[in-house]
Amino acid sequence: MVVVGAGMIGLSCAIRLQQRGLRTAVVSADPLERTVSALAAAVWYPTRTEAAPRVLDQARRTFEEFAAQANTPATGVVMRPTRMLLRAPVDEPPWWAAAVPDLRYCPVTTTGPAGVVAEWRCMVPTVEMRPYLSWLLDRFRTAGGVLHQRRLAALSEAAEVAPVVVNATGLAAGRLAADPAVHPVRGQVVVVANPGVATSVRDEGHPAGVAYVHPRRRDVVLGGTFDPLVAASDDSSSDLDGFRPDPATSRAIRARCAELVPEVAAAPVLGQYVGIRPARHGGARVDVDPGPPSGISRLVHCYGHGGAGVTLSWGCADEVAALVTR
Repeated sequence: MVVVGAGMIGLSCAIRLQQRGLRTAVVSADPLERTVSALAAAVWYPTRTEAAPRVLDQARRTFEEFAAQANTPATGVVMRPTRMLLRAPVDEPPWWAAAVPDLRYCPVTTTGPAGVVAEWRCMVPTVEMRPYLSWLLDRFRTAGGVLHQRRLAALSEAAEVAPVVVNATGLAAGRLAADPAVHPVRGQVVVVANPGVATSVRDEGHPAGVAYVHPRRRDVVLGGTFDPLVAASDDSSSDLDGFRPDPATSRAIRARCAELVPEVAAAPVLGQYVGIRPARHGGARVDVDPGPPSGISRLVHCYGHGGAGVTLSWGCADEVAALVTR
């Protein structure tokens, strides 16, 4: 068994396959710290995903997995109080409510950000991605997994490692799977020192653009942007090399985040980062290829998650494991 891709999706799939008793290898074009997953703000939230039963099940399964992992400090997973701001009253819970045990609707009764009239409150998993990816890789290797760092020119080359292949290559799937629906989405964040913020705050309806404040142990991720781009790149390393943070965008991000959480306004900036999300028109692809390349006996695809890769990861990995072993 070989999984191509060592980001959040690839490692989750590899571990699920090991749990099915399958000897599994991973092939990655880049080191873990160079994957797009390493830059993710990584708060559980099914943003910009289809409101479909299958996606809800993927999100619910992932929530449950992270909630269990939060009991292990080394994972970097924390169940954190979260406020999702609303700029208009709502009569019904969001479509993903069934995945969150303690979701509650709270009208705003005190002074807060202008235009906010209510909020959803709950506890959701937050993930510090660099330590988390390292923990996943250690878990994979401890179970006998082998990581190969190699850039594939075609998926057929994966058959040199094993005849059963999982394609978790993210943006590169546009080329490797000849899928024109795959497209890049640029995201920019600012990371500041944590001045004592403990609650995540998200404002999807901010008039100046999406705003979120996601605290971690030592810093706070301020975001963000979601800018679809025209042309896809072949691999994650060129994605990160080809884009630099825009100073004006960073200033705008800080300004709208300070409206939500004034404490971050004067926090020292630790870094500014750009990541290219691997999105796909029509949503993530999780299925068996009906015509795999020569040398591959079974090819299962799992890519195109956009900004919801962390949120759907373990649920998608469950599907992949079922498709491989059925």
